[in-house]
Amino acid sequence: MNNEQSREYFIRAKKVIPGGVNSPVRACKSVGCDPLFVRKATGCTVIDEDGNSYVDFVCSWGPMILGHAHPDVVAAIKTAAPLGTSFGAPTSLEVELAELVCDSVPSLEKVRFVNSGTEATMSAVRLARGYTGKDMVVKFDGCYHGHADSFLVKAGSGLITLGIPGSPGVPEDIVKNTLSIPYNDTEVLEETLRARADDIACVIVEPVAGNMGVVVPEMEFLRTLRSLTKELGIVLIFDEVITGFRLALGGAQERFGILPDLTCLGKIIGGGLPVGAYGGRREIMDQVAPDGPVYQAGTLSGNPLAMAAGLAMLKVVRQPDFYSELEEKSDWFAGELSGIAGRSSVPTVLNRIGSMMTCFFTKEPVRDFKTAAEADTERYGQHFRQMLSGGVWLAPSQFEAMFISAAHDRTSMEKALAMTESSFKKLSD
Repeated sequence: MNNEQSREYFIRAKKVIPGGVNSPVRACKSVGCDPLFVRKATGCTVIDEDGNSYVDFVCSWGPMILGHAHPDVVAAIKTAAPLGTSFGAPTSLEVELAELVCDSVPSLEKVRFVNSGTEATMSAVRLARGYTGKDMVVKFDGCYHGHADSFLVKAGSGLITLGIPGSPGVPEDIVKNTLSIPYNDTEVLEETLRARADDIACVIVEPVAGNMGVVVPEMEFLRTLRSLTKELGIVLIFDEVITGFRLALGGAQERFGILPDLTCLGKIIGGGLPVGAYGGRREIMDQVAPDGPVYQAGTLSGNPLAMAAGLAMLKVVRQPDFYSELEEKSDWFAGELSGIAGRSSVPTVLNRIGSMMTCFFTKEPVRDFKTAAEADTERYGQHFRQMLSGGVWLAPSQFEAMFISAAHDRTSMEKALAMTESSFKKLSD
């Protein structure tokens, strides 16, 4: 494929933007190529600046569950935009979206909108500290909760992809209040929480890890996490920025039947525009200013365009059979993908839940950060480039998810499967 325009834009971008990108993984360093510059997208297809079309399994890293440029979402934005793009004042749209979100997510009694997933997780942790009067945060190795200082300890996603263990610029005084322990390890979890219960304000977890690749939780691990935090007076925060409205209408907490104290949301609730949210039990949320002493604010929070897009998106996913049809489609695709991998000599492990999955290039089951990190990133890079040359766009990192949207039809998925089979044959040579 001719990618001349993308290359020229990347040269220009590197002169004025760090690394030429506004989020590190987009630079495609770990997969050995330059990034595509996207001109437009529709349905399950993205088109780059050179006019090349690709079947999209990135889905803007998760939020495009309906596909790109869904007519209902586009219409909502077009209706809202002429009325004004920002007011810095309450609007009816944010009330309607808050009501819809609280009605959909089982643990939410109140919700506060912010502008990103990072804002949501940062605010939720501050709230947990204010509510409990304790300082320490427990997270899990390989789970990524945004780039706030306290989360950049053994984080996943971009840090793993770039081979960065943490980040300069994070003060030791902040890091000392963050404990990172193995995901899916119930024994270490119990030892840690019981030993430091008087210091731990909260435990934050991706109920399905999506930022070291997809790693599905063991139910004993989640149940123990919920029972221990409740027993010890520790706030449990589910980071459902990826899984919220993705795995079910009520997210992972609905799918697993385990309710946290606070939930962080993003991605899908913005309909493709920048939105995050945090919410939970009324007694905790009532500590947020102006009702309580825990301060958090944002000029663009509740932005009318984002609220309109989110409302349109959620109204579609709330329709009967939406999630059962998405599940059926994803199950078929994953089954075909597993069949291709099984017929190949290339060591692979496919982790999947609902419409999100990761094909790890490794022999052993992937259940935590340690086993995920053993995947062959060079082989993934080769696979990525071969798929891209055939018109299939995967995440430019071994440690991310593939996403299926409602817009992926049988033709597009069969094209991806055919390219996968071709790529695996080359990898076997």
